[in-house]
Amino acid sequence: MADIRESTNIAGVFIAELQSHGDSRGRFTELYRKEWFPQRSWEDLQWSRSESQKGTLRGLHYHHQQVDYWHCGMGLMRVGLLDLRRGSPTRGQAEVIDLDQQALRGVFVPVGVAHGFYAVTDLLLFYLVDQYYDGSDEFGVAWDDPDAGLDWRVEGELIISDRDRQNPQMRDIVEGELPE
Repeated sequence: MADIRESTNIAGVFIAELQSHGDSRGRFTELYRKEWFPQRSWEDLQWSRSESQKGTLRGLHYHHQQVDYWHCGMGLMRVGLLDLRRGSPTRGQAEVIDLDQQALRGVFVPVGVAHGFYAVTDLLLFYLVDQYYDGSDEFGVAWDDPDAGLDWRVEGELIISDRDRQNPQMRDIVEGELPE
């Protein structure tokens, strides 16, 4: 089982405090159960694995149709979250959450919450999405937008894709392009 709690900053973001059971052979951790997050059906899903080297920053990305559930398998990552949903009581709120393999934590990211991460160390990320990848449902916002207020605590040189470097500032996103 896991202890599931809603973020105090962003409505609909849930943090799963996972439990591990170990003995002399190693340890076992249950990473996900669909009943932990009844907000979505999880009928169509895709598990993915992402490896990033220290200093990589990915995002911020958001979707109109897809939710994400993230778990750090190795290393330390700093997750940045920004609520872009038009009807959300926490619209405009941001949060930074550290995930690593020791903390045994997962993060559920709902539709319309922009998300990205900074690899503090080399890392391995496992993530589950409830829709198969569709590039037409992937949007972005600048990771360093001062209006977002995300404190990434970046150290040294960043590794970032050209696509993510070109994500718009929040003020440049047309209101109608934002999710409900």
